[in-house]
Amino acid sequence: MIESKEQITQAAERIAALKEEIGSVIVGQKTVVEQLLWCLLAGGHALLEGIPGLGKTMLVRTVAETISLQYSRIQFTPDLMPADITGTTLIDFTEQGAAGRSFQPGPIFGNLVLADEINRATPKTQSALLEAMQEGTVTAGGETRQLPRPFFVLATQNPIEQEGTYPLPEAQLDRFLLKIGVSYPTREELKEIVLRTTAATQARAEVKMTADELTELQLYAKHILVAEDVLDMAVRLVMMTHPAEADAPDDVKRYVRFGAGPRALQAIVAVSKVRALCSGKLHVSWSDIREVAVPALRHRVVLGYEAQAAGITTDQMTESILNALELTR
Repeated sequence: MIESKEQITQAAERIAALKEEIGSVIVGQKTVVEQLLWCLLAGGHALLEGIPGLGKTMLVRTVAETISLQYSRIQFTPDLMPADITGTTLIDFTEQGAAGRSFQPGPIFGNLVLADEINRATPKTQSALLEAMQEGTVTAGGETRQLPRPFFVLATQNPIEQEGTYPLPEAQLDRFLLKIGVSYPTREELKEIVLRTTAATQARAEVKMTADELTELQLYAKHILVAEDVLDMAVRLVMMTHPAEADAPDDVKRYVRFGAGPRALQAIVAVSKVRALCSGKLHVSWSDIREVAVPALRHRVVLGYEAQAAGITTDQMTESILNALELTR
């Protein structure tokens, strides 16, 4: 429970210190780091999309180290089975020869789980993550087991390599709070990466926050206020992604096949609260909604074939909606 403005200020300072510590290891990618922290503070999962070699795995491991979370990595491959993720029940024999059963937990039993190259596994294996991501539980051997808290899945996928991959269905994509694009570093960042990674000693992040402190900040974020008019704007934003909506821009009516659903609105509001907390504010503003809209809608607005042929992206469509919405404020 928030009892004073000072608590919010201190929370913002703790988050800024965490971000700075991650930056002592990860070169550049400030937007990616910021959006990843939004996800963790909002208690959601993130999908990171970028070509191999951009440091996605190092970023996730560094975040786990700075928050003192139990880190676990799953390398998704076509032959990976659901039990390889969730765990399996083994038959044991006592010294007297009596048979018994014991559960061997899989790598999903961690605080921060990196699902690396998630689109390389078959849909059956991908679906093993659904219960864990949605319910925070795993059912194996007829028993349902609680996953440790906090629990986050940070998945990666390669956008350019399609052969031998299984694209995530829209229903599973919707489970991710944000879809974060990881781009190339700049010229100066490239030089800094080489200097840091080829030196005799390499920087390691220090622990700046415990899991309990993270949980406390998550509770703070839930108490950030959202004014009625700001919430109305967020609702209109989601409604304007629907091609059948009268207020939707012409581009949406032409290029969008399916608009965003209720989870998109939940994501926008939840992450906007976190952004307000990071800024030391007690309430959500339109600028918070605007900043989180792009990563929250990136995987929830489905474009038609005409848009793909014209090279139109979901980000461009979201910007078009935001601009149209601002003209009517």
